[in-house]
Amino acid sequence: MSIKCGDLVGRKSYGCDVIFKVCHIEENREEGNTALLKGVNVRLIADSPISDLVKVSEEEVEKDRETFARKEKKIDKKKSKKGGRLSRQDSNKFSQPGKVLHLDGDEDYLELCMKEYKKMGIKAFGYMVKETEQHKHVKRLIQEIRPDILVVTGHDGLLKDSKDLSDINSYRNSLGFMLSIKAAREIQPSLDELVIIAGACQSHYEAFLEAGANFASSPDRILIHALDPVKACIKIAMTPINKIVTSEEISKVTICGIKGIGGIETRGKHRGGAPKPRYRLKLGGDADAV
Repeated sequence: MSIKCGDLVGRKSYGCDVIFKVCHIEENREEGNTALLKGVNVRLIADSPISDLVKVSEEEVEKDRETFARKEKKIDKKKSKKGGRLSRQDSNKFSQPGKVLHLDGDEDYLELCMKEYKKMGIKAFGYMVKETEQHKHVKRLIQEIRPDILVVTGHDGLLKDSKDLSDINSYRNSLGFMLSIKAAREIQPSLDELVIIAGACQSHYEAFLEAGANFASSPDRILIHALDPVKACIKIAMTPINKIVTSEEISKVTICGIKGIGGIETRGKHRGGAPKPRYRLKLGGDADAV
């Protein structure tokens, strides 16, 4: 059975524990062809000999999605129990969540994340930029957008046969993420003014915190779900500015938990206001009623 770009596959040597999409095939007549793989539901990038790959059925792909969907629903159910009914006084208030700049190395994941932000009423600006190129654009984008929260993510993973987990060169894209954090901190060094969430699967957690991230993956070098960075971001964006978000609270809204994303105590970015604005701003002419 031939393997080609775009195929959904599993690695036989790993018991097909993760479903990947083949994004590139490197031909080598002597050693055999190698495929570059990216996770379908997790932010992992890996390579594998073609001979170790097996195509997965649509049923298996759907089953994998449903597994993550059930975990997400379980988290959402816990959050919904804390909700309450609005009073008449509350109905005249308005909400201003933190503004987000989201850089993602995966176009499909970026689309999913932007839908999550929109669903929560969060103003977010998303850009698909390769993990190794993000640091070249982050300064300009921060100056243009002036976000409250910066997310730098995509795909990552430990290189095969990596033994020194403290070495940044043992990771596929951790160096790129670290450079992006450092570039952002040159523009805004305050951990309160600009909240940074960084990383993907198996990323160098310690390097990111040292560079200036508030929250990062992956403390235990585990896989994280595609939406885990955005779930952490939403938690901060929707938490009032007079409250602190802890790693434990982030762990309750992510699928990966505290083993996948950790960090430091961080102020929320949500501001409430009252009364609700009645007119939309127009530069000239009559204003529109809201």
